[in-house]
Amino acid sequence: MPILITFIAGLSTLLGSIFIFVNIKEKNINKFITFSLSLSLIIMILISITELIPSAIIDIFRSYSFFLALILVIFIPIIGYYMIIFIDKISKNTNNLYKLGIINMIVLILHNMPEGIITFLSSSQDTFLGIKLCIAIMLHNIPEGIAIAVPIYYGTKSKIKAIMMTLISGLSEPLGAILTYFIFKDYITPNTLSIILLLVGAIMITLSINKLFPEAEKLKEPKYIMIGIITGFILITLLELVF
Repeated sequence: MPILITFIAGLSTLLGSIFIFVNIKEKNINKFITFSLSLSLIIMILISITELIPSAIIDIFRSYSFFLALILVIFIPIIGYYMIIFIDKISKNTNNLYKLGIINMIVLILHNMPEGIITFLSSSQDTFLGIKLCIAIMLHNIPEGIAIAVPIYYGTKSKIKAIMMTLISGLSEPLGAILTYFIFKDYITPNTLSIILLLVGAIMITLSINKLFPEAEKLKEPKYIMIGIITGFILITLLELVF
């Protein structure tokens, strides 16, 4: 049951790829891409600053000496920043939107695997808690799916590529659960997860500010940047209220 719950949560990422089948007029394509990127970036930033980073920092300071915790809290985000710079450099010769979709996919795999571990462990302790967590994850995985599928589709005009990349990202969540069940069950500690989540939060913020926002701004549709950001704020606020 815990692995099934994690599969459902992860595969919800695929729902984001439905948006590539929406028939959009040529004149509205830039507006749609701008809205999609803005929605994705604000959701990734908000998830990082409201959920991943604060809980990770609290756990790190509880678990380590003050000096070591301070070093971890300072240097882990720096490592996250340089990981995005590195990924960007090795894919510098590809189409901008396609490259953005691939970077999003890599970052969201890094995000989904620990998320899968947490969902699996929570479901193992309490099935109802796991289901609740699964629903919350499903709702924020949809815009993450959009962040992968939309840029890849409009960068390559290939629906198959967009769906496959989104699927790979989604499957990383149950992969985290399966690896935990068969291999890491006795080795994963709250401390390890806290460090991973702090790193992932830093990577997602860096990606959103350094890559997603400039790409959205480049399309010169500021109104749709605002609409995407406001929609993301509303969605995350509703999630926080409900879950």
